[in-house]
Amino acid sequence: MNILYIGDIMGAVGVEVVEQLLPNLRETEALDLVIAQAENVTGGRGLTPKDYNRLRSAGVDFCTGGNWSLYHHSIIPLMNDQVEPVIRPANYPSGTPGLGYKYIDTQTGRVLVVSLLGQIVGKDSDKKLVNPLQCIDNILEKEKQTERVGTIVNFHGDFSSEKVIIGHYLDGRVTAVIGDHWHVQTADERILPSGTAHITDVGMCGVLNSSLGISFDSVIPRWREGQKTKNLLETNKPWQFNAVKITTDRDGSAIGIKRIHITIPT
Repeated sequence: MNILYIGDIMGAVGVEVVEQLLPNLRETEALDLVIAQAENVTGGRGLTPKDYNRLRSAGVDFCTGGNWSLYHHSIIPLMNDQVEPVIRPANYPSGTPGLGYKYIDTQTGRVLVVSLLGQIVGKDSDKKLVNPLQCIDNILEKEKQTERVGTIVNFHGDFSSEKVIIGHYLDGRVTAVIGDHWHVQTADERILPSGTAHITDVGMCGVLNSSLGISFDSVIPRWREGQKTKNLLETNKPWQFNAVKITTDRDGSAIGIKRIHITIPT
């Protein structure tokens, strides 16, 4: 089975990048399932139903979540719906709207997809969360009798140590642990000793010459003079597409992981 996990889709440019490249990738890479990090899609914050449907039309089968997932309340009914392939982090406190894990059917069989939120630097650092390791333990225990051909865990966090730890913690228990949120692709993709694919951060889809998708003009005064500035999305080319392709065995273990980085020039 071939699974593509696409990094943070950043704003309208990120969506356009996916629309341009994904249809061909589905064919050339013989993809059975496409999962994308969709918490930055609409204006860089959250996801609306309109943009969700646009991604689905482009060939994205499932949308994972992060710290902006619930920014647009209009997406919550879809996140509450067990059959809609879009989730928010599973380790938000009890009572938070939306679901943090769901199954998706493929031609090979059912796949469980889980999003977890790690530590986030800045204004979200004080938000209450369920411990992600305990949370995933509970999910895997609850779902241990459900037949499936793979389990993909998305870990959205700031600290590389935390991302590496959860990969090894889940090694041999899930198909893949994919880190995101940095918007910068790391070069440490590998199959861990017991058969789990792992990468610290898969990167982003959006503008290449930017600060994680944000224009340099809007953030440099913040770093140089300490000004309070508004994030403005960059739109100029070149653009970039970042993802990883995971190949699995019949038992759901990973037998291959490949980084994909494509630049759309000016």
